[in-house]
Parts: sequence; structure tokens; C-alpha cells
Amino acid sequence: MIKKNDLFEAEITAMTAEGSGICRADGMAVFVPGTAVGDRCVVRVVKVLKKYAFGRLEELLTPSPDRTTPDCPIAGPCGGCVYRHITYEAELKIKTQRVRDALERIGGFENIPMEPILGAPSRTRYRNKCQLPIGLSKNGEMQMGFYAVNSHRIIDTHTCLLQPEVFDRAAEAFRAWQKLSGESIYDEAAHSGVLRHLYMRCGEKSGEVLVCIVANGAKLHGEDLLVKMLREAVPEITGIVLNINRERTNVVLGRELRTLWGKPTIRDTLCRLEFEISPHAFYQVNRTQAEALYNKAAEYAGLTGAETLLDLYCGTGTIGLSMASRAKKLIGAEIIPSAVENARKNAAHNHVTNAEFLCGDAKDAARILYERGERPDVIVIDPPRKGCDAAVITTIAAMRPTRVVYVSCDPATLARDLKQFTAEDYNIEAVTPVDMFPGTAHVETVVLLSRETNPLTVEVRMEVETGEVKEHPTYKRIQEYVQEKYGFKVHTAYIAEVKRMVGLDMHKAPNAVEQRKHEYHPCPPEKVEAIKDALRHFGLIAE
Repeated sequence: MIKKNDLFEAEITAMTAEGSGICRADGMAVFVPGTAVGDRCVVRVVKVLKKYAFGRLEELLTPSPDRTTPDCPIAGPCGGCVYRHITYEAELKIKTQRVRDALERIGGFENIPMEPILGAPSRTRYRNKCQLPIGLSKNGEMQMGFYAVNSHRIIDTHTCLLQPEVFDRAAEAFRAWQKLSGESIYDEAAHSGVLRHLYMRCGEKSGEVLVCIVANGAKLHGEDLLVKMLREAVPEITGIVLNINRERTNVVLGRELRTLWGKPTIRDTLCRLEFEISPHAFYQVNRTQAEALYNKAAEYAGLTGAETLLDLYCGTGTIGLSMASRAKKLIGAEIIPSAVENARKNAAHNHVTNAEFLCGDAKDAARILYERGERPDVIVIDPPRKGCDAAVITTIAAMRPTRVVYVSCDPATLARDLKQFTAEDYNIEAVTPVDMFPGTAHVETVVLLSRETNPLTVEVRMEVETGEVKEHPTYKRIQEYVQEKYGFKVHTAYIAEVKRMVGLDMHKAPNAVEQRKHEYHPCPPEKVEAIKDALRHFGLIAE
């Protein structure tokens, strides 16, 4: 049995969702940060738990073909990036596999219709927002940067390859101002001192820059000097604001803002729409990849101009508004009042006249819309990392939209929710991973779900010759019969295959494609017989 400080040789064979390599020692999985699949290395055990352990790369014996020289000197201690030591091609493969693994292991899906991941044009300088915590070093000087992994210890950082170079210039000017002004640094434990965070935003298309100083107070020493130094260092700057946050909290921004110079917002363009972005407003931090994601979501939505589109978890309305010109009507729902107000302003600013935005959580909003008789043709959902409430999915299914487009930031909760959607008689038609945050462990996914008119709904028909009313079972009822009698699951695609095999009428889904984009494995013989048995049981084929 391995124990702490043991050294052993091993090969890295897989990666975790957090970007650590996985090897084995004495039959136990050991997670090793900073390694790559194919590395042969010496690992030191640093922590042993009941079923797995954590290790540290002690010596690299044979490097993986995926390895490359890290381009950031603090990538290890910072922890924000976990893939800077491997090629981008390898990173994209890992992220694709992460989505596939979640859908197979958590969702129980087979033959997933996975499209190629949408990789980013650049791994560097893509973020349009930066939040730098401020603290005191051991020698009493200001430090500013990013928190080390799983801690509130600040790694002093003078440049970050994920942020635009203009943020580096603004941060250096701010450091110089603090030395001259002597403004105090916030102490989290004592809740004393003033400077808490430096928060910056920029418009990728507009080039506008906003600098926001988060302070435990309503005034700074030397405000005029700060404005002067920032404007000299960053000619692109369009606004400097003070955010007042006196709360004992880890939340970065307080509610109050005071403009020190310029305007308190920036403009940017996304999917041909212009957005006004305040420090509090949500806006995708990688604008270029956000456009790729929204374009894929719009492709999946398949709007023709005749549909009602419902955008749940709509935030400031960006996804729904990007599709509004292709819909008859847009309804957005969001729980945060300020975001709803921003969505309405964004609609007015872009002359979108067919949009309505409601304030309320997704569950209540969906229920209210259902009760007032709204039956959207297409529903787009972009929930937080925790995924959808089960009641939301139930209400969505009750509305019976032809298509549901699910935008996810967590493959695990996505897989869980898709399992419920398929139980509600929706098919997974297409899955596309999107790399919104290169270098980091995060991956987004866009999924198209559709409901076919015949096999996925309960149909009650009057038989002309006998007058007998017959109920035609859903795929779900067929799956339940097979599971109960034979003890295994059958995918809806297999049921459809067997129904065609025995000559049952199949209505084609309105969004069906002529040629699959993924490899399809035929239904195994034992499942064919089980499905035929179910069809006989429900009277769809003769004994």
C-alpha cells in the first residue's frame, strides 16, 4: 500500500476534468498535476485517501509527444491554466473526451452524435475582463495577481497571457500610483484598509477600456493623480470608476459606483449587436469564441422567422437577442433584476422590437409562461454550473417545443439533465464542445434536442374498422418494458432502427439530416429481440 512521500515510476494514462494526469500505484489511482498523457515519470506521493491519492511530478523520464514548453512562468503556482505544458491539439482532444465521458458515464448514452470541438483561434490574450485581488506581501508591500490553487494566497503577477496587454499597462500604473499615494491595502481578516481589487474590462471590437478600483471606502487618497497616471499609461482608457464594497464578503463588487473620470461603461459588438457593458453586467469574457458558440446555437435552433423563441437563464439577453431577427417572437427570463433591465436596454439599443423579458427564476418563469398558454417552438437554455432544476425540464417538456438548445458550462450536470430530457421523450440530435477558455480546464457544450411527432409522443388513435381506441406507446414506455424484463437499457435510436426493420411507419423529424456526422453502431442482436418483444407486447406487431 502506498504512503505519503513514496516515490514510484509510472506512465500517465489519462486526465482528470481538472487537468491532472492519472497514473496508478499498487492498483490505486494517483492524480499528478502538470503531467501529460504518455509521460513516463517519477512521482512522489503527497496525500493518500481511501480510494485514490495525489502526487507531485518529481522527475520526467520520457516526455509525452503532447508536451510543449510552458509559455507562462507562473502557470503552475497560479493554477488558472492547467494545459500550458501541452499542445493545443492535445488540449482539445482532452476536452472533447471529457464531454464524451460525462455523457456516457453519467448520462448512460451510447453512439453520441458528437461534432468536432470548436477550438479558439488563439490561446493567449483572449479575456476581456480581469479581476486582480490586492494584498500585502510579507515585507509589507502591495501585491496583486491571482490566488494560488485552493487558497487565498496571492501570486504576485505582472503579466497574464490570458489578458490583453493593455491590462498589464493599467495594472503597472496602478501599482506606481499606490506607492506614491500610500493608499492602504485591505486586510481580509481584520476588515481594515482600503484597496481590495483592481477590476478591468475592454471591448475587443470597440477598443474601449474601463478600469474599476474596488475599495473598502467611498474615497481614495490621490484620486486626481490616479486618473492622470492611468490616462498617461493607457491612452485607450474611456472610464475610471470607484466601486464601494464595505462588506465582509468574497464577492468582488459592491453595489455602489462612483465615476472618477470618463464614462462608467464600455461598448462592444457581439453577433452584429452592440452592447453597453457596466462593471456589474454579464458579458462573455471571450468574445470571439462566444460568437462561435452563439452561431452554433443559432444553427441548432433552426429558426425560420415563424417561431416563438424562449431564452431561459437569459442573463443580459445576449443569446436570445442574437437570434431575435430570425424569430417571430423572443421571450427571455432571468432571475437577476439588473440583468433583466440590461436585457431590455440592449433590446431597445439594438432596435429589437419583438422581445419580451421577464424577471424570475427559470422554474417560475417557465411555469408562468406555460399557464398563460405560451408554447414556444424553440427553447434555449444556458443554466449556471449547477444545471437545470428538474422542475424546469418537466415544464419545458410540457410546453412541447420542437427543439431545445442546451448551452452548458459543465459536462457533468449537462449529462444529468440530458438524461431527464430523454426520459421526457427528447432525442439528442447533435453535440458540439466549444473551447471558450483555452489553457484552462473549462469546456462549454452546445446540444440540440428534438422531439419527433410520432414515436416520441403518446398517440391515441381510433381504429376505423373496429372502432377500438389504441394507445401507441412512447419510446420511454418501450425502454421501461425492456429494462424491467431483460435488465438492460436500449437507446431510442435502437428502437427506431427496429421499428423500421419490422416495417412500422416512421414519421421523419422536421430537422432530420440525410447523412449522419458520426459513426453509428447497429443495434446488437439481443437488443433487437428485446425490442421486438416489447413491440409485440404493446400490439404494434403480430405475435
